[in-house]
Amino acid sequence: MGEIVYEPIGIIHTPFTSPEGVPIQPSGGRDVEGFAELDPRYEEGLADLEGFSHAYLIYHLHLADGYRLKVVPFMDSVERGVFATRAPRRPNPIGISLVRIKAIEGNRLYFVGVDVVDGTPLLDIKPFVPQFEAQEDIRIGWLEDKVHRAGDFKADGRFQK
Repeated sequence: MGEIVYEPIGIIHTPFTSPEGVPIQPSGGRDVEGFAELDPRYEEGLADLEGFSHAYLIYHLHLADGYRLKVVPFMDSVERGVFATRAPRRPNPIGISLVRIKAIEGNRLYFVGVDVVDGTPLLDIKPFVPQFEAQEDIRIGWLEDKVHRAGDFKADGRFQK
């Protein structure tokens, strides 16, 4: 396969200046506010997004250094396959967070419920439509007895450079 190149559409701004202490999932940052500042070339693309309550932020995990195919995730003490986790050190360090939209002003998208380090490159924004995401018979593997504690965990630096 050939190389794939993406250009960031903007930068995500949050109160988190380093990975330590960042909530490990958006649910842990439920009350944390931030904003995405888009390159002015992409401002027009924010049109009509204000009609949605939530959006996915898709971003480059720029502080991840390389990857491992087996990791010990934050919510476990057992080594797991990286694709069965949401660990940031992955073959393609892409992150996704579902945030609640507060406002759109010019080229800025203000939101709440963020788990991202300040200065993270933003690759894309997609509206959240629950009817499109609805699934039946969902299983969540090794997280089944741990998921209720996701908001209790903060990043501890195990996946950074």
